[in-house]
Amino acid sequence: MWHVVLDAFLDTLVVFPFLLVIYILIEFLEHRTTFTRNHKILQGELAPLIGSATGLIPQCGFSVMAAKLYDKGLIRTGTLMAVFLATSDEAFIILLSSGTNAGAVMPLAVIKLLVGIGAGYLINFILSNEKLSDAGMEEIHAYSCGREHEGKSQVRLYLVDPLLHSLKIAFYLLVVNLVFGFIIDAVGEDKLAAASMIGGAYWQPFITALVGLIPNCASSVVITGAYISRGITFGSCIAGLCCNAGLGLVVLCRNTKKIKRNLLFVLTLYLISALAGLAVNCLELVLPYNFYF
Repeated sequence: MWHVVLDAFLDTLVVFPFLLVIYILIEFLEHRTTFTRNHKILQGELAPLIGSATGLIPQCGFSVMAAKLYDKGLIRTGTLMAVFLATSDEAFIILLSSGTNAGAVMPLAVIKLLVGIGAGYLINFILSNEKLSDAGMEEIHAYSCGREHEGKSQVRLYLVDPLLHSLKIAFYLLVVNLVFGFIIDAVGEDKLAAASMIGGAYWQPFITALVGLIPNCASSVVITGAYISRGITFGSCIAGLCCNAGLGLVVLCRNTKKIKRNLLFVLTLYLISALAGLAVNCLELVLPYNFYF
């Protein structure tokens, strides 16, 4: 028992410095990023591609920003879908910090980028008559996790906030490491991985996609930690993280005047995410390739 606790603590402790450095860099990026009036980028033919690419940036700042623009009628539905599908909140940071699983970042990013672009263009094609607002584009910052930057000192902005967020993510990661550590200790890593691949290939993506809909960074930590511990397949990880738009979902759904529109959007996001994960799992079953990096 105690060796599981010690291993989980040490694994989390090793990751923490990397988390802190990355979150400090992200604060610099978010503080200097805005969406201003540029119809060629936000409303043009390249919008889903640009949206999917910006969604890959860690945390949910860009999904929040895109949801605000969508609610004001300044970007199309497919563009918002592209951003949401590409968003992974804390996943890339955790994978990079883990070291041994850093190799999963590139295939994860490529798949999410392609899913976001494909779905975005398809939805914009289907909704080709969608009308956009003529209102001016206000300056909207890419603040994630509910944090605002105005009125804060440099120390608070670039040190205290990243430190507190790193501690929160490290705590979530410690809990996940403990849970799967005890499971692996009881079942065995090879048996867990085999059971996950054989029995979970078809139903796991639909479960992880539901978890991904939880608008909190903890959901991306749980999904990524489960994949690292071989508790879920790579395709199931894809499904959960494609659905994981963080607080962007909260911003979208707080407009109670458009409940039907929002519910249809969330349902579409869920189905695309789950089916994308299922497709990856099916490929893994037939191809002689190991998706655990």
